[in-house]
This record gives sequence, C-alpha cells and structure tokens, in this order.
Amino acid sequence: MEPIDIGLVVSGVMVLFVLFGMRVAFAAGMAGLVGLVWIFWAKFGYAPDKLGKAITVSVKVAGQVPHSKVSTQALSLIPTFILIGYLAYYAGLTRALFDAAKKWVGWLPGGLAVSTVFATAGFAAVSGASVATSAVFARIAIPEMLKLGYDKRFAAGVVAAGGTLASLIPPSAILVIYAIIVEQDVGKLLLAGFIPGAFSALIYGLLIVTMALTLPKFGPPVGGFSWGERLRALPPAMPIFFVVLIIIFFIYNPFGGDAWGTPTEGGALGAFVVFLMALWKGMRWRQFRDALLETAKLAVMIFTIIWGVLIYVRFLGFADLPGAFAEFITGLDQSPMLTLILILLAYAVLGMFMDAIGMLLLTLPVVYPAVMALNGGEMVSAADSAFGMSGPMCAIWFGILVVKMAEFCLITPPIGLNCFVVAGVRPEVSVQDVFRGVAPFFIADAITIALLVAFPWIVLWLPAQV
Repeated sequence: MEPIDIGLVVSGVMVLFVLFGMRVAFAAGMAGLVGLVWIFWAKFGYAPDKLGKAITVSVKVAGQVPHSKVSTQALSLIPTFILIGYLAYYAGLTRALFDAAKKWVGWLPGGLAVSTVFATAGFAAVSGASVATSAVFARIAIPEMLKLGYDKRFAAGVVAAGGTLASLIPPSAILVIYAIIVEQDVGKLLLAGFIPGAFSALIYGLLIVTMALTLPKFGPPVGGFSWGERLRALPPAMPIFFVVLIIIFFIYNPFGGDAWGTPTEGGALGAFVVFLMALWKGMRWRQFRDALLETAKLAVMIFTIIWGVLIYVRFLGFADLPGAFAEFITGLDQSPMLTLILILLAYAVLGMFMDAIGMLLLTLPVVYPAVMALNGGEMVSAADSAFGMSGPMCAIWFGILVVKMAEFCLITPPIGLNCFVVAGVRPEVSVQDVFRGVAPFFIADAITIALLVAFPWIVLWLPAQV
C-alpha cells in the first residue's frame, strides 16, 4: 500500500473517531502515531522483526514535533491574551463597557441586544477567547434583556453569537494558531482581524435592528439617558481601549522604525496593565486565583489539541497527502473562486461536527497548500495571481475567511461550544433554546463571508499599511 493510501485510510478512521465522540486531540494524536508506524513498517517491507524499529522511529518523530512547535514564542501569546480577558472581567471593565454601550446605542430598536453585541466586540479586543467572552456576558447581559421582555432564546443567542467575535478581533487565539500552522506573520494576521471583526459586529447590529422593526413584541429600546449620563459612562470603559492601544503600539510601533517588542511581550504587558487595574478596582486573592485557573484550563485545552494534531500533521507530511490534495484541487476544471467557495462551504459543514480549533488544525495542513496553489503559489505576484493578490496577502485573506468560518463551529449544533457555555452559565436557558436563538445570526455570518470574499480589501487594507 502506497503512503498516500495509508494517509487516506488513517484519516478516514480518525474522522470516524471524532464523529463518535472522541476528543480531537486524542483522535489526531493516536491516528498520527499509528499512521507513522504503518508508513515506516511499510518501508521495511512489513518484516515482523522490523515492527519494533518502526515503532521506535515513530515514537521519536511523534515526541519531537509537539515540543519543537509548542516551545515557539508565538504560542506563548495564547495564555497572555486569555488572562487579559479574565482579569478584565474581575476588574469590572466588562460591566462598564456594557453600561456605556447601553447608554449610547440602547435607543435603537432592539437597543439592548445591539448594546450586547457592541460590548462583546469591545471586550473581544482584550480577550482572545470566545468561550470567556460568552461566559462573561451571559452573566451580565442576559438578565437585563430578560427584564425588558426579550425572548430568552434570542437573548441567549445574542450572547453566544457576540462571543464569536473574539475569534476574529485581536487578540485572537485562533488567529495565532492559524499563523503558526501556515507559518505566516502573527502580527499582520492579528492586524487584519480588526476591520472584519468590527464589520461582523456591525452586521449583527443591523440584523437585530431589522428584526426589531419587523417582529412584534421584540425587546423595546432603552431610552431616557441624557448626554451627561452618556459622557460619564465613557471613562469607566476607556481602560479597555487603553490596553488595546498599548498592545498595538508595542507590537507595531506606529511612529516608524523597529517594533518595540514581540506580540508575546505586548500581550504580557497588556496582562500586567489589566492586573494593576483589577487590583485598583479591589480584586481579591480568590478572584485572582479563579482568573489564573480559568486561564490555565483553557490554555491547556488548546495546547493539548495542538500537541495531538501536530503529530497527525507530521504523519500527513510522510503520507504526502497535502501535496496530492493540492494537485487535485488545482486540476479541477472550474474557476478558482468557485473552488474556494466550495472549500468554505465544506468548513460550514465540518463546523457542525468539530470544534473550531480542532477543525482548523486538522484541515489547514491539507487545505492551505491547495488554496495557495489555486492563487498561483506562495510567492506569486498580484498581477499573476488568480484572486488578484500576492501570495502573502492571499495567506492573510484566507486566514480571516477560514477563522470567520470557524466561528460557525462555536454556534452550530450539535457541538457549538459557545451555546453550551451560555446554557451552563444561565440554568434557566437550555442548550436547545440557545441553538434556536443563534439561528438568525447564521444569515448575518453568511452575508459577512460573502462580502469579505467579494471585497478582499476589507481584510487587506490595514495589514497593507504596515
């Protein structure tokens, strides 16, 4: 059996494991190790006395890959960004952000729901984790929406969908993971997420306003705030934007010259600033301990998935599956744009059965080379490319598209993680209620994806300025 055939068989078995409920990290790690043993044993002619040698070589390969990749500086961004989000919650910044959004846009039809979306977008700018964003605003926003008469399903759906914005708006853990897997510049990818993230929040807000204008007994607007109250609501929320500016200035140095530090150092500095704010706001030892524990739990979960999937990725390299898939994709007798759209639709389907991070880690080693080949290669110029952009810019554009598609995974049944988090925080809302509540936001996401595909400059303008 050829290595490519071994790759297909092992990958098919791994997908079955995932569909039957095995954790992605363990399914990928086990499949990768078994696949490596199979390939090396096949090279030894399946000799019984060579099986031990094949296992020894495979274990060495599987053991070296996770350490070499996870010990890179880029991945250390993830715990610092997650910690910023949890410390910001205990510093009271999330409540201040929600109150400011309510007083400024609450007068709109469906104003409290719109305020929730904009507040989650603001919080996403200091939190790299969608799960943390959803959990925080489930405690803050849902009770207030229920008091105003919002349907509990829609109220929960707004929070779950708003939490997905943390996947796109920097600092984003998923964008960091994408950059590491495809070996692209982390800083430019994070910068590219700002405008699409704000654009997604705006589309969500327009959807809510449209529903409020067309549906009877939708949540009423929140009015009665004077300009003085609105202005006084801004200073308590400003520290969030202050932290964002610190990170941006530290990483990108808008004054010209070399950057002041790495993204990891910028994230650590942001976490330290939020920590000081939390102490000033009266954070106690128990709250600090909870923030550290929640950060550790989420970071370990992400790192475990990465470890397992990287073993599988190394196996794919030996099986030459990415190269074969790229040749198949580029050989299709159809336009590259149609092929790209079909790939994005495939991600929408995969999102129903896999978590976002696991899906990207498992598919990118195969799909990314194919997309780059469709455009003309890693080093193609914009003039010679299929999508009208250079190779590096195509990598950034596809990264934002695929991360936006990964947001579907966070709210699509049956394993939409954000929906389970919201239901876990609010016992009065069932998981089924949350899934029903997020359904309208699929339309908003479809519109956003279509516009990002049709107008790539929405994604590429900001990183092109760096």
